[in-house]
Amino acid sequence: MNSKSLTVMEHLLELRRRLMWSAGCVLLTTGVAFAFHRQILRLLMGPAEGFADLPGGKPIYIDLTEFIGTAMKASLLVGLFGSLPFIVYQVVMFVAPGLTSRERRYLYIFVPSTALAFAMGAAFGYFVLFPPAVNFLLNFGGDVATPQIRIGSYIGLMLSLLFWMGVVFETPVVLFFLSKIGIVTPEFLARHRGIAIVAAFILGAAITPTFDPVNQSLVAVPIILLYEVGIWLSKLGRMGRGRKAPAPGV
Repeated sequence: MNSKSLTVMEHLLELRRRLMWSAGCVLLTTGVAFAFHRQILRLLMGPAEGFADLPGGKPIYIDLTEFIGTAMKASLLVGLFGSLPFIVYQVVMFVAPGLTSRERRYLYIFVPSTALAFAMGAAFGYFVLFPPAVNFLLNFGGDVATPQIRIGSYIGLMLSLLFWMGVVFETPVVLFFLSKIGIVTPEFLARHRGIAIVAAFILGAAITPTFDPVNQSLVAVPIILLYEVGIWLSKLGRMGRGRKAPAPGV
């Protein structure tokens, strides 16, 4: 009993230590990001080439604390993303001792795969999706009213879009590993392809800041393609699983 209590206590102390290291890393990267917040904000405003047509060629802020609040929010998120590899490493090191060698191998593959997929999704949103969306919003109704874009609103929208596109691009990786551990099958995913297509356009409407069907399709079509890639990867996942432990009747 005492040995078990000590073991639990040791786990709690290990968890606290790794949480403190992770929090410290976030604080450090956030501080570094805040030191370069002007460069970060200019980078985030890169897709909005239409700002050149606005008075002053840049967005505005109307509240006294709006700009510093926006800078801090952007710095925190950049700091969080920058420290994510270290945080993931701490998580892996904490859970790895309790996993089998096979589960540990899956984990070592899954973590970098999800990070790469997220980065690809964010890049897609930055370079492909956001520029036409911003151009549409800035020019729609420009002959009726003059746009005055608040920097807090723009940066919040930009960060939200980059985050959700990163999440969407996780689809193939998640489907592969769900198939690998036997939760879904390629046949199940193929049967529900129609539902996935409808869900893709619903997500496209929810993620994009416009009602323009072209911009919504820029989100929906990649989701559909990613789902198809996920079906293909799930077949590979089941094949690998079948070599380890063939399912009865297969």
